[in-house]
Amino acid sequence: MNCQYAHLEREALLHIIGPDTLKFLQGQTTCDTRKVTPNHAVPGVFCTPQGRAVCDFLLCELGPDHFALRMRRDIRASSSAAFGKYIIFSKAKLDDTREDWATYAVWGPGASKALGGIFGEAPTEHFGATPGDGFVLVQTDEQGEQFECYLRSASSAARLALMAELIQSGSEPEWETLQIKNGIARIEAATVEEFVPQTLNYDRTGHISFNKGCYTGQEVVARLHYLGKPKRRTYVAEVPPLTNCAAGTAVCDAVSGQRVGAIVNCCTTQGNTHALVAATDGGVVNGLHLASRDGPLLTLGELPYTLDAD
Repeated sequence: MNCQYAHLEREALLHIIGPDTLKFLQGQTTCDTRKVTPNHAVPGVFCTPQGRAVCDFLLCELGPDHFALRMRRDIRASSSAAFGKYIIFSKAKLDDTREDWATYAVWGPGASKALGGIFGEAPTEHFGATPGDGFVLVQTDEQGEQFECYLRSASSAARLALMAELIQSGSEPEWETLQIKNGIARIEAATVEEFVPQTLNYDRTGHISFNKGCYTGQEVVARLHYLGKPKRRTYVAEVPPLTNCAAGTAVCDAVSGQRVGAIVNCCTTQGNTHALVAATDGGVVNGLHLASRDGPLLTLGELPYTLDAD
């Protein structure tokens, strides 16, 4: 079939178990957890009281009173510790050590059909979820060609064998590059508490509900939405070949040489490096260089969504 799959080893699940889980997350994160059901997942962000992003995540239900936040593996422990400051009085428990569930991606025009053949059915809407015995599938795009699959190790052997038989093997960097081109920013260890959500375009990618009520950092996020505008936005960029590039690396204005932003994510596949870069409007107009004014020039591409005001 015309699709690929890959084990996402750089991703991990932060498990939260207990009857108060969604209530707790409703008061801490930017997403409306009332929309979470066995058949629907939601993306969101957890912020500091100052409105700085601690982690981004995709929240889904794995079972009764059992939920998971999919996030970068290198921030799972620190995110759990940050959540842990607030969860003490809730009937919910965090677990950042479990490895009995793994994350896979399946993408391509034939992805939905392939997953339907393996799991019985596949989601049919953006952030729609299909749960089953030892698995949850989530559609992560509008077109139905990109999916994340959460599989419990104890019952996944047969399904993984079918995936290997029916679907072409891909790679995690290929999936990450696709997400970069989708304009989906991710928090990594180097950028924890570096950005307000709007800098990462989370107000354009469905990560923020502006009518859900209060949550940690909400005052800052809402004030920026209603009374101001982000000083920086995130853009898709290409990095010259053989250039060292990592999340958190400074980007500088080609005219002034001043730092005007930073690399959010980057990934190299087939010798090409793609990145998401957060930068000021002025820096974008003047041109962006990596690390210094004399550093490699970044070539900006098109986002698949608009940054214009609503």
